[in-house]
Amino acid sequence: MNALQTPAEPERIRMRIGGTWRDAEVHLDVRDPYRGNVIAHAPVSTKCDCEDALAAAHRAKDAMASMPGYARAALLHRMADLVKERTEDIARTMTLETGKALRDSLIEVQRAGELLHLCAEEAVRIQGEHIPMDGTTIGAGKIAMLMRFPVGVVAAITPFNGPISLTAHKLGPALAAGNSLVLKPSPKAPLCVHKLVEVAIDAGVPDGAVNTLFGDEIGPQLVSDGRVDFVSFTGSIPVGKRIRDTIGMKRVALELGGVGPTFVHHDADLAAAVKACARNAVSLAGQSCVSVQNVYVHKQVHDAFVDAVCREMDTIRFGDPLDMATDVGTLIDEQAAMRVEGMLQRAVDAGARPLRGWRRNGAQLNATILSNVQPQMDVVCQEIFGPAMTIQPYEEIEPIFKAISDSPYGLQCGVFTNSLQLALDTFRKVRTGGVIVNGTSRWRSDQMPYGGVKDSGIGREGPKFSIRDMTEERLFVLN
Repeated sequence: MNALQTPAEPERIRMRIGGTWRDAEVHLDVRDPYRGNVIAHAPVSTKCDCEDALAAAHRAKDAMASMPGYARAALLHRMADLVKERTEDIARTMTLETGKALRDSLIEVQRAGELLHLCAEEAVRIQGEHIPMDGTTIGAGKIAMLMRFPVGVVAAITPFNGPISLTAHKLGPALAAGNSLVLKPSPKAPLCVHKLVEVAIDAGVPDGAVNTLFGDEIGPQLVSDGRVDFVSFTGSIPVGKRIRDTIGMKRVALELGGVGPTFVHHDADLAAAVKACARNAVSLAGQSCVSVQNVYVHKQVHDAFVDAVCREMDTIRFGDPLDMATDVGTLIDEQAAMRVEGMLQRAVDAGARPLRGWRRNGAQLNATILSNVQPQMDVVCQEIFGPAMTIQPYEEIEPIFKAISDSPYGLQCGVFTNSLQLALDTFRKVRTGGVIVNGTSRWRSDQMPYGGVKDSGIGREGPKFSIRDMTEERLFVLN
């Protein structure tokens, strides 16, 4: 089968509950957003399915907690090796479901395999610390240590925009830490995640350690159940806030939205900044929480940057996601493309100038570059989540630092400059989860602590840091 062919028959996805595969009475069609044909039939899990999955995970948590680190590491290494073997199949499935360019899907699956290897290495490095007790009279003569133990059951909810990467970022650390898991992928990208779960089963994960549920209806039941000890969610800010408000005293990791601020100072490497900003504004059709959205350019280089970034954007190829020559495929569906189109049109109606305008064809939306925008416009102060960027000139950078810090968002910020002082000022003064120097807001390496502050989230992802969150500290004092 060549890259441009589609499957003859849709695949029927089953839930994994305990040690068995389970079918559902009701299924939803999963469609290729580029061609419109049905790719898979995804189950709609019921309250009974959710109850059974939680019971299975609860039963399995002791077995996972007692599995020694070297065994958890071996399991994760086997999973990583199987992901490598199945990269093309998983990546092609992801492209058919989501409209993501196949070249991006292949990279995502390859990185997921590397991530699982990193999780395996961290499984044997979960450390506590010695607490010196002789600093006080009452503590003198005592021996104390702080150790880390698995939290128990992790509920993980993953989005459609990075379905394999973001599932691996939850599944891998949960198993490395010795937890069991109930996973609910996005209804818009269930098949590729199902294939990743098959990898875990084939690698030998214990029965009940990995369970899957599908559909949005059972989300509230899943996260609020008392047997769940930790909730890991990647998605929108409104849903993240609802989860936070309903789960009580459970610990949580929330990776939510942002507006992708990136600065281009007058001393920047302009060619590097132009290419990075253009491509990271439209990569994955702009459907990334850290996608470049608001680009602030110093007035000295503003006009040169605008001319160059428009030329660079013109070289990016939009088209059939399965074609390896395509740089950018579609948005997740036509409704998403229409939503972005509406945001852009409202900005233009309010006075924004389209330097590169959009053309929509179904779920596909070409690149947009807007100038003459105002801070109150939706395209500036709300997440676009589409292939569009704004360009805003500045002379004084400090007021923009303050505006970003005072805003509800704080995921990541990029700054292009050759000034060490400006780089440090950005780091110290912009309240955000991370500052990327000579890179855009969208840069991420999988081992780093990634996450936001304020409405952009709670906690950090990255194997070491997710494992830290998915374990709990316990103090041991010897009299």
